[in-house]
Order: sequence, then structure tokens, then C-alpha cells
Amino acid sequence: MPSPMTAIERKWFTTAEVAEMLGFGLSKTKMLVLTGEIRSVVIGRNRRILPAWVDEYVARVVATAEEAA
Repeated sequence: MPSPMTAIERKWFTTAEVAEMLGFGLSKTKMLVLTGEIRSVVIGRNRRILPAWVDEYVARVVATAEEAA
């Protein structure tokens, strides 16, 4: 009996994909990455972002907004 194929989950996102997820423009997202507000790694000529790093950024922004309120 053949084993069912398992789908591989995405491990990395591109800057453009993160921009779309956050509802930001690409330029703003690239700036957030370049300033280190969103962590990323460079693999060869490609910059990649872990989903957890996007979550960290969102949590930080929410915490800051809650402190200011």
C-alpha cells in the first residue's frame, strides 16, 4: 500500500510575501528588514524571513501600541 504524500510546509518567506501578509508596501517592508525591525537572513543572493520573525515583529508593534494607550 503506497504511503500518502505529505506536504512540505513553507519555512521561509520573501520580503514581498511578508509585505503582502502585513498589508505593507514592499519599500516599507524592505526598510523594516534593513533596519532590523524584522529579522531576516541572506541565503546566497536571496533574503528570507521566518514566519516566527514576522510574528515577533507584530507582537512588538502591538505591545508598543498598548503601552502608549
